Amino acid sequence: GFKYHSNYFIWITWISVSCSAVDMAHLLPASLFKPGQRLLSRAKRGWVWNQMFVLEEFSGPDPILVGRLHTDKVDNDTARYSLAGEGAGTIFAINEKTGDIHAMKRLDREEKAEYTLTAKVTNGITGQLLEPMTEFIIKVQDINDNAPKFTEGPYHAAVEEMSAVGTSVITVTATDADDPVYGNSAKLVYSILEGQPYFSVDPNSGKIALHGMDREMREDYQVVIQAKDMGGHMGGLSGTTTVSITLQDINDNPPKFSKSLYEFVIPEDLPLGKEGGKVKANDRDIGENAKSTYSIIEGDDQGVFEIITNATTQEGILQLRKPLDYESKRNYTLKVEATNIRSEPRSNGPFKDTATVKIVVEDSDEPPVFSKPMYLLEVDENAPINKIIGTVTARDPDATGSPIRYFIDRHTDLERQFNINVDNGRITLAKPLDRETDMWHNITVTATEVRNHSQISRAVVAIRVMDINDNAPEFATEYEAFLCENGKPGQVIQTVSAVDKDDPIQGHYFDYRLVPEMLNNPNFTIKNNQDNSISVLAKHDTFRRQKQEMYFLPIIVTDNGNPPMSSTNTLTIRVCGCSKDGIVQSCNVEAYVLPIGLSMGALIAILACIILLLVIVVLFVTLRRHKNEPLIIKDDEDVRENIIRYDDEGGGEEDTEAFDIATLQNPDGINGYLPRKDIKPDLQFMPRAGQHSGPNGVDVDEFINVRLHEADNDPTAPPYDSIQIYGYEGRGSIAGSLSSLETASSDSDQNYDYLREWGPRFRRLGELYSVGESDRET
Repeated sequence: GFKYHSNYFIWITWISVSCSAVDMAHLLPASLFKPGQRLLSRAKRGWVWNQMFVLEEFSGPDPILVGRLHTDKVDNDTARYSLAGEGAGTIFAINEKTGDIHAMKRLDREEKAEYTLTAKVTNGITGQLLEPMTEFIIKVQDINDNAPKFTEGPYHAAVEEMSAVGTSVITVTATDADDPVYGNSAKLVYSILEGQPYFSVDPNSGKIALHGMDREMREDYQVVIQAKDMGGHMGGLSGTTTVSITLQDINDNPPKFSKSLYEFVIPEDLPLGKEGGKVKANDRDIGENAKSTYSIIEGDDQGVFEIITNATTQEGILQLRKPLDYESKRNYTLKVEATNIRSEPRSNGPFKDTATVKIVVEDSDEPPVFSKPMYLLEVDENAPINKIIGTVTARDPDATGSPIRYFIDRHTDLERQFNINVDNGRITLAKPLDRETDMWHNITVTATEVRNHSQISRAVVAIRVMDINDNAPEFATEYEAFLCENGKPGQVIQTVSAVDKDDPIQGHYFDYRLVPEMLNNPNFTIKNNQDNSISVLAKHDTFRRQKQEMYFLPIIVTDNGNPPMSSTNTLTIRVCGCSKDGIVQSCNVEAYVLPIGLSMGALIAILACIILLLVIVVLFVTLRRHKNEPLIIKDDEDVRENIIRYDDEGGGEEDTEAFDIATLQNPDGINGYLPRKDIKPDLQFMPRAGQHSGPNGVDVDEFINVRLHEADNDPTAPPYDSIQIYGYEGRGSIAGSLSSLETASSDSDQNYDYLREWGPRFRRLGELYSVGESDRET
């Protein structure tokens, strides 16, 4: 049953131990026992006990009393109590005499909420078990010792700006480790510590709501949320978390030009597509919501300008679509509009803005302008020299109107076929033209301002050479016809066509006829095929190679030009032997007498054999000739194989002791035989007696001829050319000897006046020596 005592709510569980009538002890908290209080008992019951409770986090100086064990089977003085189970002896201790149970350590319900123990009572004297062992539970009673925690924080959320008031942004949730069974300590209440009045939070659910804000005013917010237990009452614990909230942009701001009026000065020679100015409309939005496009809505009826958007800088770039002309229009006033690419239905427009752009055209020195970008002229190929072919004109577009000078770019007229008047641009013919050589001439004419030679323009002039009938027609190729001996009369021997280098407008038409002397020839005739060609026909079938092997048929070809041109072309006709099917086999007389059974392959084989025999004969003769020639002796003593170098330097003309001067002074040389030292001779010939002549009777020509004869008849001479050295000095000149070897006088004793008497060829030499003498005298 239930017992109430001293404001304690007690659960009492009766457990039947045995069927014998035994008095049961009961287990009650120690605080329930008072002096003189009678304990309730029930017959035939053993243990009387209940669940025990202990407060967590108790921090008193003494162990806290949890409860007391008691039995009425024996005297309390002899009963002995003991515990077993979870925490027995470490966390919980029992007084074995009194049965008081104490908690020895601070307990934490969040770590372990209850402990299961086993109680045992024995006789202290006999050790006999007085009561059966029974389990009981000690529950740790919760206190508010854990603050709420936001396990998922910190939080991040994003919400579109200008959202309706109360729009949910995010929900935050905190947890409390305390047990809500024991009161309202785990009941949480949410509140905002930082972030008001922009945001609000539901105190029960933690849902954060927006109060409608503008991102352009502020984009990022830090909201601090508090969760407090015990229903938010005083004494409760609390925890906080931070929620980062970012406002997302919407297109709620239109573009806005930084200026209402822009002014630009643009030179008139600004190239097309080049930047002439920039405008910019700023937008307080970001990303795609801030992008704008630019357009010209007024002031450009001719389409001279265009404005494009720079995707990076979001600027409007003003460019030219057509060239500017200062002389025709000097200023423009444009109205430019900037429009957002994206629109926002929730925002009220317009999402555009306009600005005025004033443009002043600046005058520039422009190059001359031709009346045409390209000129097409025509001239006859027989036009005379200096004939006017055509005229090109150009003008200075500037207000100053500078005179123009014209020139032909000679890189386009390498042959200098044409000339141009520098003042009026008149093109004339400089050399004769031939349409059959060049049908077209493309030249470039330049126009230059007189006042500024750097301003140059160019124009292409295409000159077509018109055809005249100045070429006679001729055979299309060098025809050579073949006529079979067994041909039939009227058989077509050859089809002939003609070509003409001229190109008449009405096309070609050729007339063919035989020369007057051949009109009545008995062998051949011609037939017009009506397609500018003719067929040559045979008149009979009695052609024989033995009689005449080749015929020549002159044909006159005339064109239809004005005046008509004609030429005589000769067709060569060979008489050939043919097979029965008309296939040509041979076209010469010699082939006619060859045996019929000898083929062309056999002829080639016979010719090859003859050539081979000739080559063998030539090789045999050559070898025999080389065999009869004497061999050249080569040994180590051959002086041609030994090169000797001497480092001695001669003493000049004054050194007369280094050699025998008498040898040079004797024009007759050394008498007797002079053996050759460049080879080793096989045979030794007796020296020949030299020819003696007086000092004044030497014949140089005879001397050289004798030496030449000796060299040619010398059997020891090598089969190659060698240098023959003759120590001979000529005599008998009227000028005497020019050598200084025979003179004993110095240069100062010489008189060179006679050089002037030798004629104009020695005049300069005489002047040089005369100058030298005058220098020595001074």
